[in-house]
Order: sequence, then structure tokens, then C-alpha cells
Amino acid sequence: MRFRNISIIGDGAMATVMAMLLCEKNRNVRMWGYDRRQLKLIESTGENIKFLIGYRLPKKLEFEPDDERIMAGADLIVSAVPCQFVRQVFERLKDYVPEEVPIVSTAKGIENNSLLRPTQILTSVLWGNQAIGDEGRAMRLAVLSGPTIADELARKLPATACAAAIDEQLAKDVQSTFNCSWLRVYTNTDVVGVELASACKNIIAIAAGIIDGIGAGDNAKAALLCRGLAEITRLGIACGAKPQTFAGLTGLGDLVTTCISPKGRNRSFGERIGKGQTVEAAQQATESVIEGIATCKSVITLAEQYDVEMPITQAVYEVLFEAKPVQTAIADLMNRRLKAE
Repeated sequence: MRFRNISIIGDGAMATVMAMLLCEKNRNVRMWGYDRRQLKLIESTGENIKFLIGYRLPKKLEFEPDDERIMAGADLIVSAVPCQFVRQVFERLKDYVPEEVPIVSTAKGIENNSLLRPTQILTSVLWGNQAIGDEGRAMRLAVLSGPTIADELARKLPATACAAAIDEQLAKDVQSTFNCSWLRVYTNTDVVGVELASACKNIIAIAAGIIDGIGAGDNAKAALLCRGLAEITRLGIACGAKPQTFAGLTGLGDLVTTCISPKGRNRSFGERIGKGQTVEAAQQATESVIEGIATCKSVITLAEQYDVEMPITQAVYEVLFEAKPVQTAIADLMNRRLKAE
């Protein structure tokens, strides 16, 4: 067993459910939170009453608010922090991160301004921007992603995920660490594709929610998923990802789950907009991070850099940031120049 002592950075829903899973697999698990008071509340109540209500936490799960102690003795670090906060958190922790300990990221998004993926953000913080693209540094980093809604994992409903790493052995070690009777984990070496797919699907999920909110129907939603996947794949290939990744768990699989689940934050946010709420009001309706909002800004810029056409992403951007009416955005999409599929 390569990874016995695991430190989880983050105290959100995914961090919590990963801690539950790993404790059940008899790992020694410690959880750290950015807000010491929030972490103490989770510990004292034995439940994450903010992000994963209704599930008792294992008694063996330990809570460690100290920045240095959370890293001491860890065999594996799990970064379960929303993408736009990864830099801030690891700037605070970087002096204590052990040099040789692998880090698994569960974040889904692309950082604003830098346009970096989560593993690239970690590289930038820990070793500097010059290390981005350094295969030696990248060998320490992995991604755990896929159609994994935290509430369903907490209920032990059957699910699948993907452990991706440039180092195939690390991917296999992460696979064996997280695989269990209700979560089947596959491996992949296409970190670029896995991270881009998991980021972009949140934008399409916002659009799916809007379609639900206005009652546009199943035909429209099916078309959205199909054409949404097509534009995500175009961007991924332009960035150096493997095309087949987008037909897998972190591409099509995660896209479907995020676009249909009533528990999906991004879809639910979009649905509130479709029903007439303002963007601000739709955001305020949940304490969870709506990752697709910030990611939409990043992807628009990334698409421009790589000269990739992403009409659905563009339409979502215009609705969110330029106050374009939903019906106008849909009409513009339907009236685009006819072309071959």
C-alpha cells in the first residue's frame, strides 16, 4: 500500500466525501480547511453541515488546522480546493509541502488571467512558472475527475472516475487508493484532456440549466450536449489533448452527469437564470462555488488564443457578463450559418 497517510486540503463536499471513502479503506486521513472556525465546526458536529448535509463523518477522520502539521508525514496530498482558490491556498502552504510527496487535484476549472489548469497552478506556486511543462515536476501531479457528484458518492451509489497522470505508475497508485466497491476508478495519461474536459463541461451545464429553466425541451438539451462536447473537444485538441479523452468519463461522462443532475451546482445556477433570476441572485442562492462562471471567462480567452470556435460558450459568456437576454442568445445560436456536422 503506497499511500497510507493522506492529507486532504479543503473542507468542501468533494473533500469530505473523499475523506469518508479513504477512512473506510483504512487510510489515515487528515483534513485541513482554510477557515479554522469552519473546520472546527465540522469536527464538533461530526458532519459537514455547510456542504454535505446529512452524512456522519468517520470517527477516525482527523482534523488539522495547522499549516505545517497537515503536511507532516503525508504520503499523498489531495488538493480538493475550487480552482480559483488553489493559488491562494497553496501560496499559504507551499513552505510545508514535502518535496517528493505526490499531489492529486480534484479541482475543475481554469484560472482567470493566467489561464492555467489546476495542476499547472500547483506547479506555478510550488516551483515557479518556469517549471510549467517540466515533465519531471509534472510526474508528481495527478488528477482525480469524472462524473462524481459528492452526494451520490456519500450514499455509496455506483460511480466511476478517472485517475490521470503523466506518470502511469502514479495514475495506477491513485487508482488503487480511491477505487472501492461503489467507485470504480480508471487510469489515463492525458492530464491536459482530463482537466480541460472537466473545466469546460461546467459552462455547458450552465447552458443546460438555462434550457431547463425556460422549458426548451429534451431535443434542445440533447443538441446542447452534443454540440457542447464538439466545441470542448475542438479546444482540447488545439491545446494538445487526445481526442478520445473527450468521449470518456471526464468528457462525455462528466458532461452528461453535470447537465442532468438536479444536484449539479452549475446546472441549477443556469436553471435559476432561465426562470428569470439575475446572475447575481442566482449566485447568491447557494453557498457553493459555481465554477463554470469564472471558467467561462478563461475559456473564452483561451479559445481566442487558439482560434477555436466555441459558440455555446460564447453565448453563455454573453448572458453572464454582457446581460444578453436568454431568448436572444438562443435565437442567435439557432440562426448561425448552416454547416456540416
